[in-house]
Amino acid sequence: MSSQIAGVLQLLALISALALAHRPLGDYMAEVYSSGKHYRPERWVYRVIGADPAAEMRWPAYLRAVLAFSVVSVLFLYLMQRVQGSLPGSLGFSSIDPDQAFNTAVSFVANTNWQSCYGEQAMGHVVQTGGLAVQNFVSAAAGMAVAVALVRGFSRSRTGELGNFWTDLVRGTVRILLPISVIGAVVLVACGAIQNFSGIHQVGQFMGGTQEWNGGAVASQEAIKELGTNGGGYFNANSAHPFENPNPLSNLFEIFLILLIPFALTRTFGRMVGSSKQGYAILGAMAVIWVGFTVLMMWTEFAHRGPAFEMAGGAMEGKETRFGVAGSSLFAVATTLTSTGAVNSFHSSYTGFGGGITMLGMQLGEIAPGGVGSGLYGMLVMAVIAVFVAGLMVGRTPEYLGKKIGTRQIKLAACYLLVTPALVLGFTAVAVALPTPAESMTNTGAHGFSEILYAYTSGANNNGSAFAGLDADTPWFNTTIGIAMALGRFLPMVFVLALAGSLAEQQPVPTTAGTLRTDKPLYAGLLVGTVVTVTGLTYFPALALGPLAEGLAS
Repeated sequence: MSSQIAGVLQLLALISALALAHRPLGDYMAEVYSSGKHYRPERWVYRVIGADPAAEMRWPAYLRAVLAFSVVSVLFLYLMQRVQGSLPGSLGFSSIDPDQAFNTAVSFVANTNWQSCYGEQAMGHVVQTGGLAVQNFVSAAAGMAVAVALVRGFSRSRTGELGNFWTDLVRGTVRILLPISVIGAVVLVACGAIQNFSGIHQVGQFMGGTQEWNGGAVASQEAIKELGTNGGGYFNANSAHPFENPNPLSNLFEIFLILLIPFALTRTFGRMVGSSKQGYAILGAMAVIWVGFTVLMMWTEFAHRGPAFEMAGGAMEGKETRFGVAGSSLFAVATTLTSTGAVNSFHSSYTGFGGGITMLGMQLGEIAPGGVGSGLYGMLVMAVIAVFVAGLMVGRTPEYLGKKIGTRQIKLAACYLLVTPALVLGFTAVAVALPTPAESMTNTGAHGFSEILYAYTSGANNNGSAFAGLDADTPWFNTTIGIAMALGRFLPMVFVLALAGSLAEQQPVPTTAGTLRTDKPLYAGLLVGTVVTVTGLTYFPALALGPLAEGLAS
């Protein structure tokens, strides 16, 4: 069997598995966020934090709860890293430096999971499991909560109430992420991933010296890392490490976990707004972009250009032989079209166009299907922009799901769209102009520019993957990428929740003969075109200086 055919079969198997899980999981999540019942463990949590689960919140209160929880989480994780040397189970590692501790704390709380350190050489079991893994759960649940709040904004009328953040956070963690992660961890252990709390072991000689490895609760962290579209790896090699991702079966399963909830949330959206067809329209737009990117990536990396590529069966540089071009391409597209950031290959070693595809996937806003929660609310903001564009074409006030899209709604949607490009392009321009950041580049020219552009694209879009050619463990990059991650996560949430509040206050407008049908393939096509056009106009000049220039020159 050729590598290309194997790649097509993997893609078809993945699509089949996602299709089978889509309806039951989507319906279950809709029930979770609509139920009035509170389980006993959940009530215990509410008592501890002093929250009233029955109290409804307007958007300012919901936003304050999100921000307060996130600030406390950053401080807690920062302190854990700073006192690591005094904690049990530290494996003899010292405390993390202040700038790196700040970067890591913001990264994991923002669901970015960018790591500028070697996890297995810097962090012990307590910080890994009690700090990083905990944030893998709650940061993902926070993103889902904001998405559900926006959905309620569309489904409710004549009220500004969007639900209760604490209830949504706890339910997302306890009822959705935790049980699926337990099952996922068991599957990964069965595939060969490790799960222990062992210390550091010498495993033999390597390049004239002794090689050492430490164990850890890897399978459990790997499961929530992928399921919650987090991405931070127990090991620096991330999902390319055999302890995290042992074989092609585990590789395909991890891709499935990455895409599972973001795609299923479209079903949840359809159920909660009372029209499954609306959910299918959003799903269709996401699926078209994802399949298109996957096919394009495989074609780019399989293209034979010269005897080296022909002998290897494709562009194998930077890829694990146990996954090959197909498994690596599938993973690369899945991780950059979501906010996962896990990698099983090194994107810096992809072809020029292949590296550009990974960057463009993040620059779309990671909405196909996007991160857990953030992908859905990002695509719904694009849906608002798409109906506005359609309204301009016919001279009619745009409507979406029975809500008028007026000046306030468009301003909020536009602000949402402008945040991350401003952060990415602004920080990239400053870093390229200053002499010190440029010293961190491994390469010069177009590829060197791509290294910096990728780093800020990954940080501001809360992805967390790295181009693997940039030394980002410097005070400059730790600080500026940390700022980009914080602003890129929480500023968009401000506009999303404000948009949700403004929609929930409206009175529904009746459907007429002139109303744009947003549950039809025509609208899904318009949505895809809007996403690609807006992103292309925003990032094309920067992409032309980096991956496009490199690809055309090769």
